[in-house]
Amino acid sequence: MTTPDPSTQPTVLVTGGCGFIGSAVVRLLIDETDARVINLDKLTYAACTDSVARAAQSERYSFVQADVADGEAIQEIFATHRPTIVMHLAAESHVDRSIEGPGAFVKTNIDGTFQMLQAARTAWEANPDFRFLHVSTDEVFGDLGPTGLFDETTPYQPSSPYSASKAGADHLVRAWHRTYGLPAIITNCSNNYGLCQFPEKLVPLMIIRALHRLSLPIYGTGLQIRDWLHVEDHARALWTAAIRGEPGREYLVGGDSERTNMAVVHEICRILDEMRPDAAPHTDLITHVADRPGHDQRYAIDASRIKAELGWKARWTFETGLETTVRWYVDNQAWWEPLLDRHPTGRRGLLKQ
Repeated sequence: MTTPDPSTQPTVLVTGGCGFIGSAVVRLLIDETDARVINLDKLTYAACTDSVARAAQSERYSFVQADVADGEAIQEIFATHRPTIVMHLAAESHVDRSIEGPGAFVKTNIDGTFQMLQAARTAWEANPDFRFLHVSTDEVFGDLGPTGLFDETTPYQPSSPYSASKAGADHLVRAWHRTYGLPAIITNCSNNYGLCQFPEKLVPLMIIRALHRLSLPIYGTGLQIRDWLHVEDHARALWTAAIRGEPGREYLVGGDSERTNMAVVHEICRILDEMRPDAAPHTDLITHVADRPGHDQRYAIDASRIKAELGWKARWTFETGLETTVRWYVDNQAWWEPLLDRHPTGRRGLLKQ
């Protein structure tokens, strides 16, 4: 397989680099590689430039505000910056929002990926060492059931407009590899957590609401199971796949940390009880609310391929990672409070009666 020439400084185009996972990738590339980094982000509600503020001080960092679904803008960015590696993370990603407004998910996740693939074909024609990494989710596989693990051969059975749009994007990437030969790689990850995650997602939402002594709403029984992956481990996996992965191959990335949503919330409460004993017990704030329509009950990842073939392994345990994450949100109110002021995180995703 073709791998990047180690003697040549790569130019990495990261789409969605002001988002949760994208910003972790940008920070990793600036801190631990010599790559030039082009951060392409539309700056939607979930983006935060503060998440890459330190990286932005580097001479190797550039920022471009653009929509991945704007084909003309994407072609111009490719022509100007000539990336040698693309790490395509830009996506609408919140299931509840996809239930209310699926059109935005189709535009960004499917049409945006199409526009990126078209530009990537031109870049590859000019540079045979060019590589395209498409970052997806385990949600494309649908509900796993009580036993077993997702692997790279698991059939796609998406349940939500979000996961269906990501599945569509994955299929486009495969088609562009098989039909045109584009050196593309796909990764599918489990649930991420860590610093700089937008407050509408489970872990930051529960931490912030608990700090404000507000109810902690659990969907349905709270027994839905997810495999939890620290965002910094995920960022390392993505860079590993981008430079070492075999084009045309898929790699699943997981944290080997299956937990029910209820168990995650209880662990957050336990950590906060230790940090803020005057407000304990935080479990008193837990309430149960109507479940999300089409809510998958269990996801779990078999990450043996990326471990065996590319040498990646997670560095964080769930217990240490979650405690560090809770501490970060406690100590960084200045990061998340402006996001709440601009974008309130009320309940979404309920079907209108």
